[in-house]
Amino acid sequence: MSGIFKAYDVRGKYPEEVNETTAQKIGAAFVRLLSPKRMVIGHDSRCSSPALSKAFIAGAATSEVVIADVGLTTSPALYDAIIEGAFDAGVMVTASHLPAEMNGFKLCREKAIPLSGDEGLPALESLMGTLTAAPLEPQAIRSSYEQVDRREAYVDKLSRFVHRPQSLKIVIDAGNGSAGPELALFLKKFPMWDTVTMYMEPDGRFPHHVANPLIVSTTRDLQSRVVQEKAAIGIAFDGDADRCGFIDETGERISQDLITALVAEFVLSKNPGATILYDLRSSRVVPETILRLGGRPLRCRVGHSFIKATMRKEQAAFAGELSGHYYYRDTGYTDNALMTMIQILNLLSLKGGSMSGLIAPLRKYVSTGELNFAIKEKQAVFKVLEDRYPDAKKDFLDGLTVEYDTWWFNLRASNTEPAIRLNLEADNEKILLEKKREVIELIRRFMNT
Repeated sequence: MSGIFKAYDVRGKYPEEVNETTAQKIGAAFVRLLSPKRMVIGHDSRCSSPALSKAFIAGAATSEVVIADVGLTTSPALYDAIIEGAFDAGVMVTASHLPAEMNGFKLCREKAIPLSGDEGLPALESLMGTLTAAPLEPQAIRSSYEQVDRREAYVDKLSRFVHRPQSLKIVIDAGNGSAGPELALFLKKFPMWDTVTMYMEPDGRFPHHVANPLIVSTTRDLQSRVVQEKAAIGIAFDGDADRCGFIDETGERISQDLITALVAEFVLSKNPGATILYDLRSSRVVPETILRLGGRPLRCRVGHSFIKATMRKEQAAFAGELSGHYYYRDTGYTDNALMTMIQILNLLSLKGGSMSGLIAPLRKYVSTGELNFAIKEKQAVFKVLEDRYPDAKKDFLDGLTVEYDTWWFNLRASNTEPAIRLNLEADNEKILLEKKREVIELIRRFMNT
């Protein structure tokens, strides 16, 4: 069972690793662990999600708990339901950006605080081990159950964050995920936007492409459509709308950390001096931009549970992650792709000009992007690289970060597979190529054969 318990959620291949029996046991263990009086559950558009949601409810129903079922929804909307409904716990059945055959659960306590590998998930896994291996059959239903529809309320709430909308042509790719119905409701409220939509119908087979805007191939249709329509911007959503990607008017993809810097600009215009978090893989231009705009940049570990906890501790107004997750104090310290679309459109309306024009000043540095290497002896690699650069500034906040004036890199272990991930940035292409070659040569000595 341990293979499906990850650092931030529960997920695996359906039905081999995650199935109705698994879901029912997790549901039973979840309510025993948290003892909620009231909980809310929702699911994404995957073909297996309704059945897994029903099985989870059956497991939870063996305890005295009021269960509200919002049905097809997005992760941000589920988080909002937990917060606005003052529920003691919440569950989203989803595998987020992963392919159609995958599924799983994002599990939260009150205020949409996530269970993670550091807190909550190990105890849940241990508790599951005490339950019978056979599917749980409720001997007596002790819960009450109701279906609720919060989509209108959620969309109305987010609509209030739109600031002086201007006439813009935009293209949106919902990726056949669960964002489509929410986006349709939202867009009706803003007819000044000339909107072209793609793949809005929820379809758990993801027939056009995997709903993951970080994969270059998944945005090719969107890039072409933006150019064809002469649109100002393109926006792509993942399967459960907790992450997004952006395309400028020339059809070029925009790096997620540069979007962090852009959103920070609008957030700081409304919250002068606010604390802004950025994950340690982000370009140096991110903290530079936050400082220039009078904000307080704070570097943090990768991963939503760490970021959300740090945001609460620091009362940060916003946080951005290289993976395309963007978090807001205004949404209860949760990640929200629709809110991010709103903030970028706000900035376009406020500043005018083009998306490429807004991004151009932020393209100060060059980077490798995230590179992955299959490595079993992870600690040995870290030690070799640490020793290789004795005169560098180093820290170990998340893996190993090595910094020089003209270049830097971060190397961190994957939380889900025997691999390490490298991000390297430099002042120019010459330094980038030289240092990339140098670092990778050291890493390859330890690669799996």
